[in-house]
Amino acid sequence: MEKFGKSQSVTRKEDLRFLTGHGQYLSDVVPEGALVAYVFRSPVAHAEITALELEDARASEGVHLVIGVEDLEAEGVDIAMDATVVKNRDGSPGAAPLRPILAKGRVRFVGEPVAVVVAETMAQARDAAELIGFDYDELEAHVEPRPGGPLIHDQAPGNVAFDWQMGDAAATEAAFAQAAHHVTLEVEDNRIIANSMEPRGAYAEWDGKRLHLAFSGQGVWELKDQLAQKLGLEREQVRVTTPDVGGGFGMKGMSYPEYYLIAVAARKLGRAVSWIAERGEGMLSDNAGRDLVSVAELAFDGDHRITAYRVNTICNLGAYNSELGQPIQTELFAKVLMGCYDVQTTCLNVQGVYTNTTQVDAYRGAGRPEAIYVLERVMDHAARELRIDPWELRRRNFISADKFPYTSATGELYDVGDFHRVLGAVERAADRAGFAARRAASERAGKLRGMGLCYYIESILGLPSETARVVFEEDGTVSLYVGTQSNGQGHETVFAQFLSDQTGIPADQINVIQGDSDLIAEGGGTGGSRSVTTQGTATLATSSKIIEGFTAFLEGELGGKVSFDDMTFRTDASNQTPTMLEAAQMARAAGRMDLLDQSARTELPGRSYPNGGHVAEVEIDPETGRLTIERYTVTDDFGNLVNPMLAEGQVHGGVAQGIGQAVSEHVVYDDEGQLLSASFMDYAMPRASDLPLIAFSSEPVPSTANPLGMKGCGEAGTVGALAAVANAALDALYDAGGRKVDMPLTPSRVWSWLNDPKNAAQ
Repeated sequence: MEKFGKSQSVTRKEDLRFLTGHGQYLSDVVPEGALVAYVFRSPVAHAEITALELEDARASEGVHLVIGVEDLEAEGVDIAMDATVVKNRDGSPGAAPLRPILAKGRVRFVGEPVAVVVAETMAQARDAAELIGFDYDELEAHVEPRPGGPLIHDQAPGNVAFDWQMGDAAATEAAFAQAAHHVTLEVEDNRIIANSMEPRGAYAEWDGKRLHLAFSGQGVWELKDQLAQKLGLEREQVRVTTPDVGGGFGMKGMSYPEYYLIAVAARKLGRAVSWIAERGEGMLSDNAGRDLVSVAELAFDGDHRITAYRVNTICNLGAYNSELGQPIQTELFAKVLMGCYDVQTTCLNVQGVYTNTTQVDAYRGAGRPEAIYVLERVMDHAARELRIDPWELRRRNFISADKFPYTSATGELYDVGDFHRVLGAVERAADRAGFAARRAASERAGKLRGMGLCYYIESILGLPSETARVVFEEDGTVSLYVGTQSNGQGHETVFAQFLSDQTGIPADQINVIQGDSDLIAEGGGTGGSRSVTTQGTATLATSSKIIEGFTAFLEGELGGKVSFDDMTFRTDASNQTPTMLEAAQMARAAGRMDLLDQSARTELPGRSYPNGGHVAEVEIDPETGRLTIERYTVTDDFGNLVNPMLAEGQVHGGVAQGIGQAVSEHVVYDDEGQLLSASFMDYAMPRASDLPLIAFSSEPVPSTANPLGMKGCGEAGTVGALAAVANAALDALYDAGGRKVDMPLTPSRVWSWLNDPKNAAQ
């Protein structure tokens, strides 16, 4: 491990400034005197626009500019928001209706941007927006995530955006026909809102030649390209930066209409223009997550080995295609379709439907938590139907350690794994042997207690290549330029620590620089848990170049053969042992500036596949339906760890978000498409009292897909938490007659399951 990081739990260096109020978030860096943008949004979910009158707003006090969609088109702006489509099962492309930056002809969800007002103050912008004449003929809304209903887009008959399939449907059907056992379960995956602590925001400046846009996001390069394309600029005319970011979770990983609107306004006015969402505005307009219903089926032979797996899913895309909405519940879901189980006969069919609601896109895990949730719920259901221990059923069907590398049914090359070992470790850590006594104690207190297991596997996504650049500065510090973007994960600590491990440069003298498209030519940003593997590999390659260059230089300076021992250079021709920083000073004095600025770009040969076991233990009060999580245990295989403390923190955060969705979070629209859960009075975010202490341990099986042996850990906590909590709830309710549970596990729903005979019959 010494070569690949010393695996020390170093505390986060950036936390000091964050905790003392010295973080530089978007609202802290808006230029003085910047104008303020306010977005006028649709108050109805579905309507034909009959008139949009902006003149009174333009004449209002303090207003500099009011823009509608016709004004964008007059400026030569490409008004089409980017979106990726998948292919239907017949090979044709999925529907790709126009999603305009500002509504054109029709509005399709409450909160859709219709116009933007730019004024001296927010109060003036709001007052002006009140003067906008917005007339419309309201249409019936389609809110239920199912085919049919009032047509939203002409390009999508029946409101079906795509009908996608992967796998061998005929072979799967044949396997089910021959199966000794066949189980089926319908699983709902509720819609959530990311609700990052820092809302979305951006500001834009135009100096007459170049556009600068700063935004709270997860990577600068894609937005740089999109701004250039939509505004008709050369790529070199656009600079995108990102300051400190207070949470991203996938929701901030793509562009939004507001960024283009303020860029157009700044260019037209020659003034800086800012926009920062209010919380309610974010709830209306941020991309939502999850929102799908799946019917999962498992076929078994007489020995309870799975012979086939079939899933039919309907996923809600919202009113339009978001950037990645179509691929998430199809291609990304399929990455871990069969999880850790040795089954080759599978079929996944997904229909995507449009509804008059906000778009759905990536949320922590993006397709993989959804897939594992379905699989691990139906595995627990199967164990009950087959009357076999759920832990044993998983063990019986695991891919054995001697079968790696293993190509999954959907073409993923799992490089390594030892699922039996990791499951054994989490079984001991969760004290499964003592559960019966804890359940009995709960029963004596009039409570129901349940234990739930989820064994997950994750597929690390995102761009496999990354660049690192190291510059030795004159003041003796070192700048490390990275292509990823921290949203609060601790990148400044872990990347500095890793470079320090390789070179001996003190970590407190390394400054990590990120989020500036002028300073860093290219990068993949942060998403899909890619950062540590891709950036670490690039940094390792850069470190090797540095060591090689300084070694050759010092052989000329000191004589003899020079070696480096992770801290100092040594030669048998001299008793000098210069550190890396001292070698840099020597190189600067000798005019060898080429040695002081080194970079490398690397590409990983394959993905890594973190995996592990989550065990939740819950207690339910049958009188009230209130569920509390009493114990939570995680054992993960993240491969080699650079900083175990940061990895554990990522797990804690992911589990908290998973528990939030499982227990309380839920987006609710009424039949007319009005968002009923549009504030924290109505949308139940998890609180500290809802969360247990989370026991974390590591059982590493180093990856062979990168030279560091690491596996990404950013999303794994969420991937495992959903099914662990839901399975625990069902375990608690089962003997009391509960047969089906779906998230969120709110007191009223749990109470109804206990007291509704129809649930017991399912």
